[in-house]
Amino acid sequence: MTETLSTFRPASTADLVASEPWRALKAAATALQALQVKDGSVPEQTDHEAAGALIATITNSIQALTLHFPHDADYLQLLVQDFERWSGEGLGVPDFLDSLLAFQPQKQRINGLTHLVVFPMYTQNGSTNRLVEAVLIEVVWPEFVAELEAGDYSNKLFVPIRFLDFTPGYDTNAAVLFPESVAVRETPTFTWGAIFADREAARFRRVLRSAAAITSLELPADAAELLDDQKLAQETFVMWDLIHDRTHMRGDLPFDPFMIKQRMPFFLYSLEELRCDLTAFRESVKLEHDDDASPEARRHAKLVQYAVIFDRIFRFAITGTRVRNYDGLGGQLLFAWMHQHHVLHWTDTKLSIDWAEVPEVVIALGKEIEELYWRSIDRPKTAHWLAAYKLVSATVTPHPASVWAKGPAALPVDGAPRGLTDQVLDDEFPLSMFFEALEKKMRPVIESTAGITAESPDLAPAGQ
Repeated sequence: MTETLSTFRPASTADLVASEPWRALKAAATALQALQVKDGSVPEQTDHEAAGALIATITNSIQALTLHFPHDADYLQLLVQDFERWSGEGLGVPDFLDSLLAFQPQKQRINGLTHLVVFPMYTQNGSTNRLVEAVLIEVVWPEFVAELEAGDYSNKLFVPIRFLDFTPGYDTNAAVLFPESVAVRETPTFTWGAIFADREAARFRRVLRSAAAITSLELPADAAELLDDQKLAQETFVMWDLIHDRTHMRGDLPFDPFMIKQRMPFFLYSLEELRCDLTAFRESVKLEHDDDASPEARRHAKLVQYAVIFDRIFRFAITGTRVRNYDGLGGQLLFAWMHQHHVLHWTDTKLSIDWAEVPEVVIALGKEIEELYWRSIDRPKTAHWLAAYKLVSATVTPHPASVWAKGPAALPVDGAPRGLTDQVLDDEFPLSMFFEALEKKMRPVIESTAGITAESPDLAPAGQ
């Protein structure tokens, strides 16, 4: 199967979601979750008979649905075998390596192509347990994104998708589908990562609509289109994610670009995620003015700029707890930088943005982070961490009780790096008065976006 099959269309997605095999599979997987523990096993012997019956329903349903997914036939066959082996071997810690290796959605990035995904897995920002989850997905791969990916923005691992239906682990804030979350006997080389652009777009639209009303922000006409058009918004997020995702391993990086699991001050992760978003912003500014780019690419390039700013300052900054919230800090930093460079104004209790001056100011923040990274390979780790803190704290005010804010003389710089990390407060950079007030008003809206999809009632159907 190759991407030349661009005209491939499955049976009606509505019929697929309503089909008896899918409904039976979803119900059985949900019931099985109640018998599993954190590592995915079913430890109670008295539950094995019930678990075996549920697994039989799951495998029968998968086989019944295989006709809808001829492009995934090998994977689905191995998926049934993995379930049967797990059941036959006593329902210990599951191992779905064989079927996971056979599932290669990055090789079939075809707009509208559907997949059935069933694995024992945790879901980021959802369940932390490796339970059996099932999700029906559809690939979102518009032509202009395919052209960008085939050109200067190659990212062979990136798979943008949208929800058709899902089990409870995705009735949460989870908006990614990553192979590393699946229970396997050994860690393979990961060859893809999928992001639910429809959920990203839907929650962005709900949050931006409320935040703009609360702050009396007048949206530019083209930005306002994002509120009324789910398809336009999700394609904008696909473009943003394409460039963001590929940025993590590109550029003048520190020796460890924060992707290896280790205990580090959370503000370093803030800078890495913000760097990738600001790279997407910068490249979108370039594409917007590129006469050789397609009209669709140029149109979406402008929208990506709005999306990066609004999602960062209105959602990221006030979403989640204040415990080492690195995405929250990134949003705070972008807002404060724009305010202190006089392109964002809070005057007469109204928010306004000087859009003509925004690109230069936002790109300048990206350059500051890139300079920090470029200098990193000439610095010891401790010195790099201190320089990163200096960059952030020059714009976002630290907590008055912060030891880090007192400088190297107050920190255990002669010991192991862990000692420095231990000195970082959970809320090292508290919310400003603006964000404290905004968070109180926006809290119900932010909370309401858990489990959101493009079909949520308050989202206008335009563009669907």
